[in-house]
Amino acid sequence: MRRLVSFGVAAGVTRAVYEGLRGTVGGARWTRVNHAGRSVGLYAGPATALGAAAGSGSGPVAFAVLAAGTCGAYDDVKGDHRRGFRAHLAALRDGEVTSGTVKLLGIGAASLAAGALLKERPVDKVLAGVVIAGCAHLVNLVDVRPGRAGLTVLALGAPGLLRGSLAAAPMGAAAAVLGEDLGERTMLGDTGAHALGAAVGGAIAAGNGRFGLAAHAVGLVAAAVWGECDAASRAHPRG
Repeated sequence: MRRLVSFGVAAGVTRAVYEGLRGTVGGARWTRVNHAGRSVGLYAGPATALGAAAGSGSGPVAFAVLAAGTCGAYDDVKGDHRRGFRAHLAALRDGEVTSGTVKLLGIGAASLAAGALLKERPVDKVLAGVVIAGCAHLVNLVDVRPGRAGLTVLALGAPGLLRGSLAAAPMGAAAAVLGEDLGERTMLGDTGAHALGAAVGGAIAAGNGRFGLAAHAVGLVAAAVWGECDAASRAHPRG
């Protein structure tokens, strides 16, 4: 029953915020050009962030979701062409704080804080933080075509329903706008992708012990390394 309530609350809030934003705001700030050259709205990003947070029923997870969404929103507005952690950290060494650095540090700090509240032992706190931040990064990493991030959230969240209700919130939020995302009428942007990923990560962190946390952390770190190598290859293609 709690799973259905969480799913319904997340889906309902997401849909209400999405329709409200779509009907009241517009302009270049709320529009982006997608991979196919079509102009789409960014309304799904803040809608899913608020929906996933509202449906989570967990203070620490809601905090991580909203923090990840806020950092993602900053990148949606201020983002530049640089890809990968190394590029942004290199800029930081030169005294430039990029939007990617804000995301890296902000989401990392919020995830560790949420992990510290979800778990009791120090090692588990750190592992939970890594899982939350890693999931936020993973969902954003796959968000390169319509619907991929939302479908990834549904796939990652489904096993978590067997352990508790927290996974229902990101699934409800993602499902509420999946049709518009697949139809290329909206996109999640960094706001929605990072928020939904953090919500899934929070569900995984809350539902697993140390072994499960460690296994997920290793997989997520491996995905981050792969993404970094891919970003580097795109930045410096072989001739």
